[in-house]
Amino acid sequence: MRIAQIAPLWERVSPPAYGGTEAVVSTLTDELVRRGHDVTLFATGDSQTLAMLEPGCETGLRSLGVLPPEYAVYEQMQLSKAFKRAGEFDLIHSHMDFAALPYASFTKTPVIHTIHGILTPLVEQIYSQHRQQNFVSISNSQRREDLKLNYVATVYNAIATEQFKFYRKPDEPPYLAFLGRMSVEKGPHLAIAIAKRTGLPLKMAGKVDFENREFFDREVAPHIDGKQIEFLGEADTRLKNELMGRAIATLFPITWREPFGLVMIESMASGTPVIAMSLGSAPEVIADGKTGFLCENLEACVAAVSKVEKLDRRTCREHVEDNFSVRRMVDGYEAAYQQILIDRFVNNGHLRSPMLKAS
Repeated sequence: MRIAQIAPLWERVSPPAYGGTEAVVSTLTDELVRRGHDVTLFATGDSQTLAMLEPGCETGLRSLGVLPPEYAVYEQMQLSKAFKRAGEFDLIHSHMDFAALPYASFTKTPVIHTIHGILTPLVEQIYSQHRQQNFVSISNSQRREDLKLNYVATVYNAIATEQFKFYRKPDEPPYLAFLGRMSVEKGPHLAIAIAKRTGLPLKMAGKVDFENREFFDREVAPHIDGKQIEFLGEADTRLKNELMGRAIATLFPITWREPFGLVMIESMASGTPVIAMSLGSAPEVIADGKTGFLCENLEACVAAVSKVEKLDRRTCREHVEDNFSVRRMVDGYEAAYQQILIDRFVNNGHLRSPMLKAS
């Protein structure tokens, strides 16, 4: 198949540190190439990929300090470039959330959209106007059935587990880990509260975007003392792996309906259980009582810390290998691609379905 993958321009593919969507696009794109598909990746010019790269800008726009209004201009230029070439592809796969919806309405090439974020009240309106297009959710909890969107599949995100060393046991003395964007939604302030309630050290890593700077300065920075509460800045894959793998537990005290949460599977792949608020995708990702604990409030998170040592760290790793592997994710997307092309073929009045092979 000739497939176009359209990635956001905020980070390169794959991202040097933070960048969940870009990491997933990288994993998906490279595996599709390995399976014999002809893939063109629309992404930043410094992206590293096995596919044919079509740059939308020189480098990740966050590293250039580009603000949202200007980001939208780069985004529109990239989408214009991709959809002008629509006839060259059997299918276009957009990871741009709602930005590509209007373009997809004016092309004959089938388009599939993976929704990586959540749908706010304003964003709901544009999705509702394009509800007949093809959507993939990254968790069942992310779905908005009330909007009657045409979901063709739920495909869970994945990581290449071979990139994550398995830690058979945590470090001594024990500590807790937190990794994620320094925003109220990810709950770093709650992770600090849990650490202080348990008396355990907390090692934190994550990015501080401009829109979260005030929150970080007010709710997180005052507690960083370099002793009980450490902040290590952004972390690449190696540092993430070590930070979480050596911890007794990774804290995931989210305050929003998390669409997926790669941190959870990265931690479990490292062998470390996850203590999470039971919101969004967390109940789909964590096997409660086996690979971590799902909690309803802060008190339950604190209580769970004393129970993690009873969990089998090998079970955590196997849970990711069985449910969130690259093979499983790409199988899911290939099945979605095939279904979309078959449906289009049948709807166009053909009697037999096309043979969809890698090309």
